[in-house]
Amino acid sequence: MTENTKPTKEQAEEAVRTLIRWAGDDPSREGLLGTPDRVARSYLEFFAGYEENPEEYLERTFEEVEGYDEMIILKDIRLESYCEHHMVPIIGVAHVAYMPDNRVVGISKLARVVEAFAKRLQIQEKLTQQIADTIDKALQPKGVAVIIESAHQCMTTRGVHKDGVTMITSSMLGMFRKSDITRKELLAFLGR
Repeated sequence: MTENTKPTKEQAEEAVRTLIRWAGDDPSREGLLGTPDRVARSYLEFFAGYEENPEEYLERTFEEVEGYDEMIILKDIRLESYCEHHMVPIIGVAHVAYMPDNRVVGISKLARVVEAFAKRLQIQEKLTQQIADTIDKALQPKGVAVIIESAHQCMTTRGVHKDGVTMITSSMLGMFRKSDITRKELLAFLGR
């Protein structure tokens, strides 16, 4: 098997059995018999973003905006991702804003872009930038802002064990980077 060949479901299940044995349990005991199959199926859901092209969600835009050129914000998009260092959840919210330049996109498409990138092994900094860059490239707006607030289970359930800590990352492009007034207006809308 080459490095880029996706293992079979059976190989994935055997890997789970190996991890169960490595953790000190018996994968053949009654309570764990179905676990390898369940884990393999859950990974298909957790990492569904690898099967998606986020740019495709932004292909259909609308130009009938009657000259609307003010901020559009999608606030509190629930986000579930997975730390690429420990493969444990990152749970939080994303806020996505853009200032259109003659065209807009359906708001559900913004949430789908967030989801497609989140459903991959990630670090939050990269996730934030990927979302912003994709929206900027596809819509070519006057500005894009992405802010992600999340808790990292790699910090709360292992290692330093610090619960209640939130990590915040942002990417400000165009008007959101250039204009203090625009950035402050966004932060006011977000209650910051």
